[in-house]
Amino acid sequence: MNIVQLSDSALVSLYISGNENAFELLVNRHKNKVYTTILLIVKDTETAEDLLQDTFIKAIHTMKSGRYNEEGKFSSWICRIAHNLAIDYFRKEKRNPMINIEDNGNIFNTLSFSEESIEALQIKEETHDRLRELIQQLPEAQKEVLIMRHYADMSFQEIAETTGVSINTALGRMRYALINLRKKMTNPQIYDKNLYSE
Repeated sequence: MNIVQLSDSALVSLYISGNENAFELLVNRHKNKVYTTILLIVKDTETAEDLLQDTFIKAIHTMKSGRYNEEGKFSSWICRIAHNLAIDYFRKEKRNPMINIEDNGNIFNTLSFSEESIEALQIKEETHDRLRELIQQLPEAQKEVLIMRHYADMSFQEIAETTGVSINTALGRMRYALINLRKKMTNPQIYDKNLYSE
């Protein structure tokens, strides 16, 4: 039987037993999906290419060290590694494409050319900064879904596949994330310390 026709599971076994070609086939089979998973989160092609390499390097180490778990599908497993690396990168960089003003060429379409524009822009920036802080305080699962949905523009189907949960679970996490954010935003105590401290 031709090696190209083998299942992912068979290719993993071949690679672990020393067949380097088997891994090359796995890479070629899954690199597009893995790359897309990363790009949806980091929104930068160079970073996505770096993380794509990191993903497969991590997969090599895991398989070579005998820690590969045969329970799930290889494609889900490799996409999960990619997703985790991309989210880690996103957190480290604290990148926020949605509110990066340099990228927003039409910022003046939403603000009038008046003296109030600078003040309005400052208030908007402060609100976004506060929102970022509050998002960081959310439980990990809720924060993850929120980042993927709003900052990476991923559908709930994509979020469910990438995180390995059902769509209902992803929707539930999003709902709780928004409820928690609303509570935090409407809690006046969060501002008191800063406003009234000498």
